[in-house]
Amino acid sequence: MLSPKRTKFRKQQRGRMRGVATRGNKIAFGQFALQAQDCGWVTSRQIEASRRAMTRYVKRGGQIWIRIFPDKPVTMRPAETRMGSGKGNPEFWVAVVKPGRILFEMGGAEITEEIAREAMRLAQYKLPVKTKFIALEEGEIPSQVGKPSSKAISSVEEIEKSAEKPGETSSASSVATVES
Repeated sequence: MLSPKRTKFRKQQRGRMRGVATRGNKIAFGQFALQAQDCGWVTSRQIEASRRAMTRYVKRGGQIWIRIFPDKPVTMRPAETRMGSGKGNPEFWVAVVKPGRILFEMGGAEITEEIAREAMRLAQYKLPVKTKFIALEEGEIPSQVGKPSSKAISSVEEIEKSAEKPGETSSASSVATVES
């Protein structure tokens, strides 16, 4: 099950779940996704149960991305404890989910829309929030955050080509001559 390796503080306040998801609300990796329609807490056990249901259905074909992580500790007091004596101990971890948040993504050459839709249907039975299946339109590519665009790649290639031209000294070789 998912849980943070370490946290700055052991206990957190409950907080509020207002508004809609402004981050993590677009498909970034696969072609198909499961999107939350209302807010709630999804525990690490529920995430793991959904993941298992999806991987069993697709028979380990394609690829599955989990887009939420349970980073909020939920504390509980022991049963039949009197009032007072402080906050309870952390018992489990939850991910705070707002409407519009992408929970799971799926993609790959052997994953069709029918397979993905059925796998996501099995996964959504395990979740406490209402969800809907979404897919990228034909020809649309995922918006991978942090990946360089094709322009950036071409500019890097141009830099490498200019550095390889004979007769020109690159800045790295001129620095090396100054040091020696």
